[in-house]
Amino acid sequence: MTDASALFVVSEEGYWAEECIEPLTTLSEAGVEVTVATPSGDPPVVDERSTDPDTVGEETAEHVTDVIESDDRLNDPEPVATVDADDYDAVVFPGGHGTEWDVNQDHHARSLLADAVAGDDGTALVVCHAVGILGFTWSDEDTRLVEGRSVTGFPNEWEEDIVDENDLMPDGRKLPYWVEDEVKAAGGDWDAELDADASVTVDGDLITARGPGSSTAAARTLLEELGIEAPART
Repeated sequence: MTDASALFVVSEEGYWAEECIEPLTTLSEAGVEVTVATPSGDPPVVDERSTDPDTVGEETAEHVTDVIESDDRLNDPEPVATVDADDYDAVVFPGGHGTEWDVNQDHHARSLLADAVAGDDGTALVVCHAVGILGFTWSDEDTRLVEGRSVTGFPNEWEEDIVDENDLMPDGRKLPYWVEDEVKAAGGDWDAELDADASVTVDGDLITARGPGSSTAAARTLLEELGIEAPART
């Protein structure tokens, strides 16, 4: 058992199910106490594409749907403005396009990230489109948090297959920015490792992961960084 704790900051505009559920269940199985927060304190909203069997496969769709419908932590989150990174050993930012409209633009969420990475004991895991928050987060008045750090995240090459020529999403919303572009512009050393099945990068107290296929590796890397044995896979 462990007395470690983690805060999950989850989008109300469309999080990707596997990127939240896989780390949440893996950490919980390892004995980590998990708290969920959203920008307003309302329950997070899942991107329906990420629970569609035709998109993610029947097994993944069934698993994530079961957790989403039954997990009290997801159904009764805290408002982001009321939580403190210093109260947790790790802060986790699951991805999904929805993060571009709320979590990544929320100054309380950015403060949580900066505090988790800047502290002596904290660690942050940022996944997929949530990596875009690094383009807007400052470590101090003069330096972007991501400047000079090695990171991975949702790559432009994949985004090109989703949005149209006007950056419109399949649901008609206009994507406000591309993650890779913003992180590079903020000084991040970007490598999404497109030839690898999974991509997880550790740079100090900052862990980043490329996308849903990296969720398992990301969760287990976070546990390793926390000094916690990962649960055995059956």
